[in-house]
Amino acid sequence: MNTALPRELLCQELQKPTDQVDLAKAALYLAQEDYPDLDVDQPLATLDRMAEALQRRLPPEDYPLKIIHAINRYLFEELTFRGNDLDYYDLRNSFLNEVLERRLGIPITLSLVYLELAKRVGFPMAGVGLPGHFLIRPTLPDMVLFVDPFNQGAVLFEQDCRDRVRQLFGESARLDPQLLQPITPTDFLVRMLVNLKMIYVQRRDVFKALQAIDRIMLIAPDAMGELRDRGLLYYQQGLLDDAYRDLNRYLIERPDAVDAFEIRRVLAQIIRVQDQP
Repeated sequence: MNTALPRELLCQELQKPTDQVDLAKAALYLAQEDYPDLDVDQPLATLDRMAEALQRRLPPEDYPLKIIHAINRYLFEELTFRGNDLDYYDLRNSFLNEVLERRLGIPITLSLVYLELAKRVGFPMAGVGLPGHFLIRPTLPDMVLFVDPFNQGAVLFEQDCRDRVRQLFGESARLDPQLLQPITPTDFLVRMLVNLKMIYVQRRDVFKALQAIDRIMLIAPDAMGELRDRGLLYYQQGLLDDAYRDLNRYLIERPDAVDAFEIRRVLAQIIRVQDQP
């Protein structure tokens, strides 16, 4: 399909003030490149209907934990949304339209469904990008707890998050407190696109991986790690001019990067090949 329109709409959405960005709509613009016939309004209407049903199930007391438990009961028990443990890297887990249809997802897309329902019933929440996992948290003043939609809405506290990081990365791993803070809509979408990029790379679908990185760079032009990855993909595909452009810029912006020596070697190889008669 012509990718210009979904990307233009995505950028327009992200130009709004942070608290006015429609994250679900933006995520559906991402999906439109893989689902060119997708009508964005239909999944949004599904979320609206879900929120209307949830509203009738909320407790009369405006107490955060009771609201979270009501959302959990509706989303995970009544509607049977769940994490796709059996096929985690199925691409459909990464697209909001498919997650709503199949009721299967990965941490970030299940978090997105949860966030959208919470927003529609007046309970403000935001995403939290832990290393190797994704959570959400209420944005109410003086309330520090986390919800894990991939694990049926389990309620966690800071120490639980630290324990989770140690389980994933070893006992010596330490969690930067900043990573427990709410992320912006742009950061949320970048994380979705990074997940897609990784799946495409694993599947050796270089064209789709490059498309994912192009969109990351479109909405987060300072994502130098993605610029480097795009340059290396170009290099692997023999697109040496494009590879040189990206990798050279990466070194200009990050001259002391831990991989600077290796990147300089790649650039030197590009120059040698291009200088051959």
